[in-house]
Amino acid sequence: MSSFNNLFSLSGQSLKLDTAEHIEPHLKLLIASDTVTEIHLGGNTLGAPACKTLASVLKTKTTLETAKLDDIFTSRLLSEIPPALSSLLTALLELPKLHTVDLSDNAFGLNTVEPLVDFLSKHVPLKNIILQNNGLGPNAGMRIANALTALAERKEEARKAGKEVPDLEMIICGRNRLESGSMSAWAKAYRAHRNVKIVKMVQNGIRQDGISLLLTDGLVWCEALEVLDLQDNTFTITGARALSQVLEGWKQITELGIGDSLLGGRGAVLLAEALGKGNNALLEVLRLQYNEVDSKGVKALLVAAKDKLVKLRRVELNGNKFSEDDEPVEELRFLLEERKEKAGDAEREWGLDELSDLEEDSDDGDEDEAEKEEQEEAEGREDGILEDADQEEAQKVSQKKDDDVDALADTLGKTEI
Repeated sequence: MSSFNNLFSLSGQSLKLDTAEHIEPHLKLLIASDTVTEIHLGGNTLGAPACKTLASVLKTKTTLETAKLDDIFTSRLLSEIPPALSSLLTALLELPKLHTVDLSDNAFGLNTVEPLVDFLSKHVPLKNIILQNNGLGPNAGMRIANALTALAERKEEARKAGKEVPDLEMIICGRNRLESGSMSAWAKAYRAHRNVKIVKMVQNGIRQDGISLLLTDGLVWCEALEVLDLQDNTFTITGARALSQVLEGWKQITELGIGDSLLGGRGAVLLAEALGKGNNALLEVLRLQYNEVDSKGVKALLVAAKDKLVKLRRVELNGNKFSEDDEPVEELRFLLEERKEKAGDAEREWGLDELSDLEEDSDDGDEDEAEKEEQEEAEGREDGILEDADQEEAQKVSQKKDDDVDALADTLGKTEI
C-alpha cells in the first residue's frame, strides 16, 4: 500500500495469476487495509479462479472509490473472461462509494460483454466509466449504451427514494468499432445522462449519418458538456452541419476534438462561424488536424478567436490544406502566443501545433469540394447507418494503450506503492 494507506497497486508487474494460490500472496496488504480508496491492477493477466478470490476481498472494501482494471485478461481465452469478469463486477456492485471504473484494453466482444452490461445497468454510484479498446463492435456497443440508459433510470429511482446519487460525468468509449449502427442507442443514453461533462468516442468507425444522429439526438441535450472528443470518425459536411447546430447549447465546453474526421473546407467554415456566435466563450482547446481545412477555414477561425473565443489557447491544425505562411495562419499563431505571454502559464499547451505535414491548397475553387461533399453525403445515405454488427466480434483486441486516456485515468490516483 502507499504511505497514505489508500492505494493498492499491482500495476504493470506482468503477473500471470491463474489460481487462488497464485493471487493470495499478492493480496495481503489489501486484506489488511480498511482505508483503501483505489486499486490499480492493470498490466497483469488474471484467470477466473484468481478473480473469484480477488472478488471475495474486494466486496469487503467499502471505502473503495476507484478501480483500474485495464489490461487484465491478456492471453486469456474468450471462455475464461465472462466468469472472471462476472466475479469482479458482482463484487464491485456491493461498494457504495465506487464511482470510477476503468476496464480498457480488455476484449469484450458480443460473446463476453454480458457481465459488463449487468454492472453498468445497476451500479448507481457510478460517475466515470472508461472503456477504451475493448473490441466491442456495434452490437455489443449498443448493449453498453442501453445499459447506461437503464442506469439513468435506476439513478432517478434512487433519488426519488431520498438517496444522494451522483450524475454520470465521464464516458470514454473509444477504439471500439461502435460504428453508426449503435448511435441511436448512444444518443438515447446521452439524453438520459444530460449532466455528463466528458465524452470521448474516438476512432469508432462512425460515419457522417451516425455522427449527425449522435449529436442532434443525443449530445445536444448535454448542456454541461466540458470535453468532447470525436476524433478519427467521419464527419464530412453532414456532421459539420450537425455540430454547428448543437454547439450553441454547450456553453461550458473547454475542449473540442474533431481531428482526422474529413470535416472538409466548407465544414471547417461552418464550425468556425458557429463558434463565432459567442456561445462557447470558455473553449480553450480545438483539435482540427487532418481535416482538409483550407486558408478560408483558418481565416474564419481567426475571426471567431479574436472576437468570441477569448480563452482559446491551443489549436491543432497540422495535416490540412494551407501554407504555414498564409496570413490567417500567422495571425492566429501570433494571437495565441500573445495570450500565452499575458497568461504567464507555461504548464499547459498553448499556440498552434507543429505544422509539419501540410498540403498545399490546390486552389481549384469551392465547386470541386462542394461536388465531392455532396457525393459523400449521397454515399452516406446509400450506406445508411446500419452496419454489419456480427463481423469480427471475436477479433483480438490491440494492446496499444491510448496515452490520453491513461493520463486521464492516472489523475484519479497520485500515489503508488
